[in-house]
Amino acid sequence: MSAPLLSVEGVSKRYGAVVALDEITLDVGAGEFFALLGPSGCGKTTLMRCIAGFEAPDAGRLTLRGENLAGVPPYRRPVNMMFQSYALFPHLDVFENIAFGLRRKGAREDAIRARVGELLEMTQLASFGARRINELSGGQRQRVALARALAPRPALLLLDEPLGALDRKLREETQFQLKEIQRKTQTGFVIVTHDQDEALAIADRIAVMRAGRLEQIASPIDIYEKPATRFVAGFVGETNFIEGVVARDGGAAFVTSFARLPREECALPEGARATLSIRPERIEISREGQGIAGRVEDYVFRGEYTLLRVRVAPDAVLRVGAYDGRFAIGDEVRLTIAPEAGVLFAEAA
Repeated sequence: MSAPLLSVEGVSKRYGAVVALDEITLDVGAGEFFALLGPSGCGKTTLMRCIAGFEAPDAGRLTLRGENLAGVPPYRRPVNMMFQSYALFPHLDVFENIAFGLRRKGAREDAIRARVGELLEMTQLASFGARRINELSGGQRQRVALARALAPRPALLLLDEPLGALDRKLREETQFQLKEIQRKTQTGFVIVTHDQDEALAIADRIAVMRAGRLEQIASPIDIYEKPATRFVAGFVGETNFIEGVVARDGGAAFVTSFARLPREECALPEGARATLSIRPERIEISREGQGIAGRVEDYVFRGEYTLLRVRVAPDAVLRVGAYDGRFAIGDEVRLTIAPEAGVLFAEAA
């Protein structure tokens, strides 16, 4: 395997009694789009600032392209950062905003014009070079900030909540643009976000953080379908948490207050208390036939599907994604949970 672009080895950081980072270890590959995902206060921004050189870790080691970054100031690191606020210069036009870093490095004028022209084309801003920043939309400003950050050809680009100021539709469009630009430049991207949908949509791999520690590093599909912990299952996407006990008489099963659910894979011993995490779309729903009896209590229309709340026992309500048919409050339904569906955790609430 090729050496990683960035290596974070046992990095820790404290602010007084607060542990911001607790022995974080991860690698980012060359040309990889990597996401740091977690709730506010989990340490993801602190880790990004350590990588950029704005903070020094209390322990551990950071290397970029094999070079130890200890003591290397931010301006000497082949790292650029795109801030959430974009931090564009309102007194400069788009061209000069993008050219700013190149001019500070003393690049030749012909090289500056060639590089800025290339980035204007890449970010679909070719006709905007003479525009002032206050003449641009939010999405256009975001692309100018991205082009400026990429102009000096950094080995690694850090993006701090770059899409947070955009509306939903524009954010989704910009996600595709970010991925396309990252593929074209083959620059390593590390994005910091608390938006689960954003991380799932654009990252090659995701590191989920919680209280200064890593919960899981995996591809988006594995983070969603094979969460390593109950926290990851609940933080990324919607899920049902079902409490119960493992039974092994006549095959592995998970016994809940409303059903005995066969399990295809179960390493837990007989009698172990556990929690089943199952996504709403993995529960099949019908009006008749076999399955768990339930009654629709409420629903939310989501466009491509309807999210139902189905009461299956006095103490149990399941969220179910219905893609076909119309259901109304009070409808009697049947639910089926496949033996391989969901993930069983040796953790109870």
